[in-house]
Amino acid sequence: MAETSSEKDLRLAVLIDADNASRTAMKDVMAEVAVYGTPTVKRIYGDWTTPNMASWKSILLECAITPIQQYGYTTGKNSTDSAMIIDAMDLLYSGNCDGFVLVSSDSDFTRLAVRLREAGMKVYGMGEKKTPKPFIVACDKFVYIEVIRAAARQAAEETAAQEAAAQQKPAKKSKKAKDSGDGAHDIAELVAESVEDLCDEDGWAHMGKLGNLLLKKQPDFDPRNYGFSKLSKLIKSLGRFDCKAEGSDNSEYYVRDTQRSDK
Repeated sequence: MAETSSEKDLRLAVLIDADNASRTAMKDVMAEVAVYGTPTVKRIYGDWTTPNMASWKSILLECAITPIQQYGYTTGKNSTDSAMIIDAMDLLYSGNCDGFVLVSSDSDFTRLAVRLREAGMKVYGMGEKKTPKPFIVACDKFVYIEVIRAAARQAAEETAAQEAAAQQKPAKKSKKAKDSGDGAHDIAELVAESVEDLCDEDGWAHMGKLGNLLLKKQPDFDPRNYGFSKLSKLIKSLGRFDCKAEGSDNSEYYVRDTQRSDK
């Protein structure tokens, strides 16, 4: 979903829990972060003295992420949580950032996300689909790592196909439409309720405001979860809504529920 210009200008502190993050997905994660703002702080927390952490070195150098050493004082305990939380609060009070990206699938960061939002910070969460619901809903927006990786993989495939002059786009689009069929009714109802909340007397709701409301209702809402790159494409695929463009350059989009009962 497109972000507003103010969101794109956010100075973001990216804090990564190495014990609950995927090394192979990190480049794609950092590319996703750039969609929401400028990552002015990039730190990753873990016990870098352990042999299994050595494989992180190349990706940390490539993405300019600063490793923060945190010893595992007790066997079987995740000691990175407290270090991340302390740093987050220090950054909050420094006034040098406008938002946070918490990369973890650990529900222990739920209270941190809530506290940062209480302080007026924008909070983005990124983790695997196994992430507990409390952490997901505590964020302004939560993006699944699996979705980020799938989108990056698809983009690479499409680029390769274009370079090879292969005509594979129609096949990809038809697969998207097929995949999005699961849960389509629930999606349509969520969109319809949100359109009703925002619409004018004629039933039209602004697409940008609709996207923001959907995120507030369901922080892990993302058109890519259903195989679509944009909210407008997802809505059109549902077959229930009318869409129109207005403005001098047709840049303002509106949506209306065709099944709306006028009162």
